[in-house]
Amino acid sequence: MIKAFVVDNERLHAVDDLLANKERVVWADLFEPTKEEEATIENWIGVGIPTREEMQEIEISSRLYVENGAFFMTATLPAHADGDRPVMSPVTFVLSQNRLITVRYHEPRAFQTFPMRAEKADIGCTNGETILIALLEAIVDRLADVLERAGSEVIEISHDIFHPAEKKASKRDRGFQIILRRIGRKEDLVSNIQDSLLSLQRLSGFFGQVMVPRKNDKDLRARVKTLSRDVSSLSDHASFLSQKITFLLDATLGMINIEQNAIIKIVSVAAVVFLPPTLVASVYGMNFDVMPELKWLLGYPFALFLMVISAVLPFWYFKRRGWL
Repeated sequence: MIKAFVVDNERLHAVDDLLANKERVVWADLFEPTKEEEATIENWIGVGIPTREEMQEIEISSRLYVENGAFFMTATLPAHADGDRPVMSPVTFVLSQNRLITVRYHEPRAFQTFPMRAEKADIGCTNGETILIALLEAIVDRLADVLERAGSEVIEISHDIFHPAEKKASKRDRGFQIILRRIGRKEDLVSNIQDSLLSLQRLSGFFGQVMVPRKNDKDLRARVKTLSRDVSSLSDHASFLSQKITFLLDATLGMINIEQNAIIKIVSVAAVVFLPPTLVASVYGMNFDVMPELKWLLGYPFALFLMVISAVLPFWYFKRRGWL
């Protein structure tokens, strides 16, 4: 599918037919393009469009390059990032003859909200370069929102770990299992956002060093620098969240170890407390002929008393030493 946009009074407007308005179109958005649609765009701008396999290559030379006067830039962007399992896929931006062509196979939120915003408000979209900068700014704003939400949820996880409600051991175990899953999902989300920010950082650096100097546009250069600083600050924030998630994971595993050690300690103490009474009962359970206590009138109460004392004394000693 091809979505074509023209500029009218510094606002974007969608048009139905690309070929009928090819002289005015400044942005063509290819979403899951067919072979015929790719051929249409290639004939229009005079350069080849990268395939999906080429877009997924990770080396810089395959993602950021110049070919026949056209600038090709590919970044990894998330879609459906409102949940913890965003769809990560590359998006290619092509600048050719003051036109912008975007090639994508998924639906990042910015590609839905940006055209509507650019149609209603004047955000300086006059050509392919300014549209690209405004689109990248919308993408970065979206990533910032995702990181803010992730940060809030990480704080909630921290509260659940360090300020838990009093529960029985079995419920605490289930709670830790849930927390571990939540931590894993947040780590997966933040790492995906970090990958996206890294690709955007490289893209903005390439755009600022290769494309902007040719235009000699001070306003464009300032916007690219601001964009690069925003991406860098978000990358630092994502690294901070990743470190905090790692700390919460270590803390959760430590809490689980403490719970397990407490259970083992209780079992060990119970075994030690009941060991002396078991020894006494074993002694008086022997079937020997010569056992004077068997003839005592108070022999049975004496054995019970001896077992109780042998159980109470170890318990009292452990309590006094602070082992319980």
